Amino acid sequence: MKSLILIMAILSILTIAQAAKAEDTISSKVKETANDVKRSSKKGLHRVQEATCTEDKVACAAKKANNRVEEGRDYTKDKINEATEKNDKK
Repeated sequence: MKSLILIMAILSILTIAQAAKAEDTISSKVKETANDVKRSSKKGLHRVQEATCTEDKVACAAKKANNRVEEGRDYTKDKINEATEKNDKK
């Protein structure tokens, strides 16, 4: 009887631990998706701005380069934050 109670206690602890891990995974996926959507919308806005640029070619090229740098910076920052959060949860 004691061994049956011990087995049930162990199984319930494992079940709770697995549920907590699944919740962390879901929340991290939601954050990743939100970051992806934010970056995609920003990228789309940049492309529209570049397509409708009415300044001279040099100024338009400079804006385009700045947009690419900003997009790269945002991507890198998001990925670093995601990796940091995953390491913190371990």
